[in-house]
Amino acid sequence: MKTFSLISEMVKAVQKEHKAGHSIGFVPTMGALHEGHLSLMEESKKANDITVCSIFVNPIQFNNKKDLEKYPRNLKEDLRLLQSAGCDYVFIPENEEVYPEGTPRLDINFGSLDKVMEGKFRPGHFKGVAIIVKKLFEIITPDHAYFGKKDYQQLLIIRHLVSVLQLPVQIHASPTFREPDGLAMSSRNLRLTIGEREMASLIYQTLCKVKEKAGHLPVKELRRWAIKKISSNPAFTVEYFEIVDKNDLHILENWKEKENALACTAVFLGDVRLIDNMELFS
Repeated sequence: MKTFSLISEMVKAVQKEHKAGHSIGFVPTMGALHEGHLSLMEESKKANDITVCSIFVNPIQFNNKKDLEKYPRNLKEDLRLLQSAGCDYVFIPENEEVYPEGTPRLDINFGSLDKVMEGKFRPGHFKGVAIIVKKLFEIITPDHAYFGKKDYQQLLIIRHLVSVLQLPVQIHASPTFREPDGLAMSSRNLRLTIGEREMASLIYQTLCKVKEKAGHLPVKELRRWAIKKISSNPAFTVEYFEIVDKNDLHILENWKEKENALACTAVFLGDVRLIDNMELFS
């Protein structure tokens, strides 16, 4: 496994692989790796000759400075995991390398995709995501890129980005990896206290109940029930709970389009923000 911190070195390495006729799979991360990340690596290794992983805590996608400061970082352990997973190249640039002239512009109309849920409560977040993903795709020039469905709205944003810019990369989505109690795997889980971690499965339990009740209760009533259920534990603060169409994220008013129904939520457990989602009729 080779590591690179300079764009020029990373570009040279992937150009060499492309010239050799090798396909490149790419897994972008912000570090603090877990089994979900490693499952994406596994998917890439099955389908590609070379797998590249990036580790970069992208400052411009954080609308909360404290969240950026508290984001878990453990590079030594990340590299150990990537080595054992059989990663070929790791790209670990510094901020100055990625943004030498400050934040670049990106003029793309995402329609309503960046206006709801995460976009509503984290202004500027998806612009930062789109900028860094575009830049990483330009550096790594992957044939295939791998993302998890836990960040479902981000997945749609990236697919839209690739479509609008006609980038030559195929986007693959993998199911959300979960802990034994159902909690969606996330780097932010490392910030939970022992007590908070014991309570955190309430999010998954609520989504499962919503899946059971879907189609039997009116959409708005089910949404209210879910918010009340999570809020019944005073340690939780619900930022949003929405039932949307998984294709374009418009909020469902009834079950006429139930085959595309997706429940999405963001909650604070203490000061840690957790997101999750579940398809309701799959």
